[in-house]
Amino acid sequence: MNSRLRRLTRKQESDAPTPTTDKITQAARETIYLCNFRVSVDGEWLCLRELNDISLTPDPEPAHEDPKDPIAIERLNLMNMAKLSIKGLIESALNLGRTLDSDYAPLQQFFVVMEHCLKHGLKSKKTFLGQNKSFWGPLELVEKLTPEAGEITASVKDLPGLKTPLGRGRAWLRLALMQKKLSDYMKTIINRKDLLSEFYEPNALMMEEEGAVIAGLLVGLNVIDANLCMKGEDLDSQVGVIDFSMYLKDGAHSSKSTEGDGQITAILDQKNYVEELNRHLSASVNNLQAKVDALEKSNTKLTEELAVANNRIITLQEDLERVKEESSYLVESSRKASRADGTANGQVLGETRKQLKEETQLRLDVEKELEVQIGMKQEMELSMKMLEKDICEKHDALVELRQQLDELRTLNHELSVKSQSSETGAKQKSDIISRLEEKTNQMGSIIKQLESSENDMAKQARSLNTAAGKLLQRQQ
Repeated sequence: MNSRLRRLTRKQESDAPTPTTDKITQAARETIYLCNFRVSVDGEWLCLRELNDISLTPDPEPAHEDPKDPIAIERLNLMNMAKLSIKGLIESALNLGRTLDSDYAPLQQFFVVMEHCLKHGLKSKKTFLGQNKSFWGPLELVEKLTPEAGEITASVKDLPGLKTPLGRGRAWLRLALMQKKLSDYMKTIINRKDLLSEFYEPNALMMEEEGAVIAGLLVGLNVIDANLCMKGEDLDSQVGVIDFSMYLKDGAHSSKSTEGDGQITAILDQKNYVEELNRHLSASVNNLQAKVDALEKSNTKLTEELAVANNRIITLQEDLERVKEESSYLVESSRKASRADGTANGQVLGETRKQLKEETQLRLDVEKELEVQIGMKQEMELSMKMLEKDICEKHDALVELRQQLDELRTLNHELSVKSQSSETGAKQKSDIISRLEEKTNQMGSIIKQLESSENDMAKQARSLNTAAGKLLQRQQ
């Protein structure tokens, strides 16, 4: 492979740029991936193949893409490099078993690959100092589409020492990874290609399906804990170079750890599923809690209205009793007056009867209003009972959801314990294999010593045979 890379380098140095390939030549100078070779993943191996030596009929690629299109080859190369980088970062972080920092080499390579993916197909912006390409502009769109990303953008702008858009974009990627929201933010901007078209060419990686694939792969990084200190780190002038040697692994080592990696992958998938289910249950619990609070507020309001209605009914009953007493008093007084002077006080009796009719009408009005208030009270009591029943049902559902949440937490804990136990088992297996290899080497050395001693004894036997033959000749 080294001879092929040297031949590829000599061939590219001898080729002269033409006016029709100026744009492609400029892109090749700005990035470390080349248009004349293809990066393919074969198991655990990273293969670099020259396009002149292989057939340009891709097997799994979409049929609508031209296999000779250099931009399509660049997108495929970057997607394969992102797959290798993300996979290697997850495996190495799980084997390390601690929080990652800024000096961790696989993490640095991951940021370099992501930077190249975001730079692919960027439109040049003309400034006073010349043309400028920066992926900070597309990343600023996340703040408009997802309000919770505003905290990251504000933190990046407040960081001291960042003077270029490139440095701010690198800091944004690191903060998003620490927040475990990098996949969500990338999916958000990839889904809005109408806004990305302002910054990218139509055939850029972020505008094609490879960008969506990389955003889906970033979900696996949520299992990684990173603590990156960016104060004092020079993000403006760092040179991003992909180290291909990190992704070239030994086949014997990969065959030994295949079984353990499969178990760890299965456990991590279960853990991610449980965490996602836990997140959805927490959101539903919060919604139910908000509904219960609203029902409690409406319940208190209805209770206050019921108390006011009860007070109104009591006052109306008191008014009715008072009217009854006054009417009975007037009837008695009219009767006494009619007995004493039936003819002389006829006019007074008419006025008394008129007043009695008015009081009777007032009494009927009061009774009607009392019946209306009693009906309202019954309706309010019925609505109170229905609200209490609804609250009880919501409370039971909330209790069941909390129980399910506790069960999921215990299951998550068990899965984490199983993950740790599988990691310790893998370490023990690797120790046993190393011991067996040492014993094999010792046995080989012992066998060599025995062979050498056997040769010596054969030589001695030959010498003894010759000596015995000579003695027999002398005796004869």
